Amino acid sequence: MIVEEQHVITLSYELRDTDGKGDLLERTDAENPFTFLYGAGQLLPSFESKLRGLKVGEPFAFSLTPEDAYGDTNEENIVDIPMENFKIEGEVPENVLVEGNFITLMDNYGQEHLGKVVTYTDEFARIDFNHVMAGKVLHFEGNILQIRKASSEELEHQHHHPQEGEGGFMDHDHDHDHEE
Repeated sequence: MIVEEQHVITLSYELRDTDGKGDLLERTDAENPFTFLYGAGQLLPSFESKLRGLKVGEPFAFSLTPEDAYGDTNEENIVDIPMENFKIEGEVPENVLVEGNFITLMDNYGQEHLGKVVTYTDEFARIDFNHVMAGKVLHFEGNILQIRKASSEELEHQHHHPQEGEGGFMDHDHDHDHEE
């Protein structure tokens, strides 16, 4: 079997900044692998395309430019938010506005957005809403551990359903409502 649509792929990898010698950003291994339904639109298309056609046991190594991954850092996504927006009962909760912390904020439409605290003053907090991997060249090195055909239920739901020994992106308990 090869990596292609309608297959569930299990792999291990190291993700590093820039190249194979860059800072380690993320790691999975055989005990805690990454498993996903290939072609379901859950991952970067450029990431999936680099894996296409590989076989079990086959190693891979490739880099994705910001354009192929999460884009460049956009200055428009770094905004100053009035300090009043962070106050609860007139006070900003302790340990919320810490430089480098990630916080979740809700917009006027009820949508949640993850942002990184850049800096703050008594009047404003500067929050960076760019993706944490924006502007980075992402270097992946790993191995294909398992390939299996996706079940009809997995194809219908557009994500893999964990089986023993698999980990991954959509590894959670869930209930699906089915109309009969």
